[in-house]
Amino acid sequence: MQIAVLLFDRMTALDAVGPYEVLSRLPGAETVLVAERTGPVRNEVGSLALLAEAALGDVTAPDVVVVPGGPGQAALMDPGPLHDWLRAVDARTSWTASVCTGSLLLAAAGLLTGRRATTHWLAADQLAPLEVVPVDQRVVFDGKYVTAAGVSAGIDMAFALAGRIAGETTAQAIQLGHEYAPRPPYTAGSPDTAPAAVVAALRSRRDSILR
Repeated sequence: MQIAVLLFDRMTALDAVGPYEVLSRLPGAETVLVAERTGPVRNEVGSLALLAEAALGDVTAPDVVVVPGGPGQAALMDPGPLHDWLRAVDARTSWTASVCTGSLLLAAAGLLTGRRATTHWLAADQLAPLEVVPVDQRVVFDGKYVTAAGVSAGIDMAFALAGRIAGETTAQAIQLGHEYAPRPPYTAGSPDTAPAAVVAALRSRRDSILR
């Protein structure tokens, strides 16, 4: 089972690495980091690089595709090689997944038309114009498409997807191995529970966060 994790310049690293850490532990998994060209791909801060070992043309029939988000997504919304690749591999995937604003890339490629999906809360208003039904949930399944909300939700998505692929016992074993039992010190992980001043501060910085 080949799992392709897409990389692009100015992605959010955890969007890719979180699902990678979970899905790469599945029995029989062959996980490949893929980008338009091989070599290092830097995150939005520029201080961290992940190594793309394969170019788009080298990965033609993955069983699972994971598309991360991040500010670099905005520059990839127009038709081009990435959209062509997403449509081509999606024709053969068992699962097509995204994290954060990665769902906007799937939508721009025409893969989520009429489907339910989620994304980062700051970008949720961009789904409907792309003919996607926005859902305010951390993880959303619609057929073979699974989308996660912002950044850390990609880990939850990966565990849910692992359960669908290999069964709940295997997914739970991976979860235990990761000791994944999050108990954050604050309740600021959602705009519904974060202090109003914190939500307002992020909204005021929306363009810099998303672009």
